[in-house]
This record gives sequence, structure tokens and C-alpha cells, in this order.
Amino acid sequence: MISIYKSNGSVLEQINEFTSGCWINVVDPNSDEIERLSALGLPMDFITYPLDLDERARSEREDDGKMLILIRIPYYQGQNMDVPYSTIPLGIVLTEQYIITVCRKPTDLIQELTSGRVRGLATSKRIRLVLQILLNNATKFLSFLREINQKTEELEDRLQESLQNKEVMELLKYQKSLVYFTTALKGNELLLERLKRTNLFSMFPDDEDLLEDVITENQQAIEMVNISSTILSSMMDAFASIISNNLNVVMKVLAAVTILLNLPALITSFFGMNVDLPMMNHPFVWIYILVLSIILVVITALIFVRRNWF
Repeated sequence: MISIYKSNGSVLEQINEFTSGCWINVVDPNSDEIERLSALGLPMDFITYPLDLDERARSEREDDGKMLILIRIPYYQGQNMDVPYSTIPLGIVLTEQYIITVCRKPTDLIQELTSGRVRGLATSKRIRLVLQILLNNATKFLSFLREINQKTEELEDRLQESLQNKEVMELLKYQKSLVYFTTALKGNELLLERLKRTNLFSMFPDDEDLLEDVITENQQAIEMVNISSTILSSMMDAFASIISNNLNVVMKVLAAVTILLNLPALITSFFGMNVDLPMMNHPFVWIYILVLSIILVVITALIFVRRNWF
């Protein structure tokens, strides 16, 4: 799908044809759409590279000035997936007339920019738009990270009373997500440092300052992900032990209850044998047996309580 946007003052409008100064957003293009983009003089690799979900962050430049900036962006796959939060590549192609974004899937990152909620968005300022995409990407990582932290805190409350592995497996999903985030952010960091060394973003002081903001936000995201990953790792180890301990407590209680229930059965089994026993002909012998059983159960229960076995 190809969507074309062009800013008109402070308003971002969607248009139907390619015009100079427009922003072309491409999502999972078919063969006809790829041919349409190739007619603009774009190298085929600049279109197909971002469609590969395993592509790493990097930049490429052609002799005629066309440039591809490939970054990894966060992507929410769904709560029921093995990795709820993952990353996918986003390609940003710069030409003399257009800026083209290419991605395999529709993302919140692009939807927020096209919704008109971002101030100062001008499609004719191609470098500024690239920096706004990069800054919004780093901010999106932080936003998803806050969601992960919130969900792990909810799991933490449930884990304290859990006897199953379900909550631990949920934590493992988020730990996988943090691994993907760490890898993507580090790749983006190397890309940003490489872009900083070029003169692409140094022509205007505002663009250079915005690039510094992007690098700072990306570094902050890396630090936050590393902290969350370390905490989550320690939490998984701790709660695995808690689950094992909770199960041991339950087994200890069940064993104590089993012993207490077996004491009356043990006494009554003696008096149920077909042999001569003391007081076997007494009319109230069953009361004495019952009282004796209760006394033994109470004494044994007190011993268990005093030794913290019950």
C-alpha cells in the first residue's frame, strides 16, 4: 500500500500523485507498487531491503545522492505471541525530491506522524522529517518499555502466591522482548553515530541539535532497557525459587495433615483386632479410645506448630 502526504502549512494532507516535496509511505508493497516506485528512479534494493524482517540498522548511499537509512523500530505483535514486543526494519529513502518510508507492516510510529499530532511536520524539509522519525522511534521504545514494566509489576503481584509456571513463562516472553529491544537500540546507536559524522545533518543548527536529542533519547532507551532486563532476570530467578518454596510449604502442610489423620486410624486399628485387649468389654471403651485419639492428635499438632512444621 502506498500513501502520499504533503504538508500544507501546518496541516498534513494526503494526495494521490507524486509531487516534489511529498512524503511517500509504503507498507508491504506488491509487485505493481514496487514497479511504480522504481519508476521514480529508486534502486530496487532500497525498496526490498526494508521488507526483510531480519535486516539490521545501517545506511547506504548511491553515487547520484540517493540515500537509504535503515533503522529498527519497536513493534507490538500481540499479547498471545511468544514475543509480544519485537522489532522490525523501517527504511527511509532520501532523494532530491521525495522522502520515502518503507516497512513490511503498519506501525504506530508512522501512524502517529501521519495523524497530524506531531507539530512542525513539514514534508518539504526532508532532513528534519528524518530526524523527527528517528526521535519518535526512540520515544516509542521508551513508551513500550513502560508498558513492559507495568505488566511485569502486575505479574510480580500474582507470582507471590503462585504455584504454577504460567507467570514465569509470561516473564520469559517480556525478557525476550527486552533482548530484541537491546539489539535494535544498539544497532540504531551505531547508525546514529555514523550519521553524526556525515555532513547530512550539520547544514542547519536546528537539525544538528535535533540529532543530538535523538542520540540522547536512544542512549536513554538503551540504559532503561538494560536496567529492566537485569531486574527482570533477577526477578525470574527469585520467583522461580518462590514458586518452589510455595510448593514445598503446601507439601509440608499436606504431610502434617496426613500424619494427624493417621493417628486415630492407628489407635482404632489396634482395638479393631480380633484378640483380647484391655477394657474390650467395657461399655464406654469407645469414648476412651476417642479421647485418647484426640489427645494424641492435639499433642502432635502442638509439636508441629512449635517446630514450624505446620
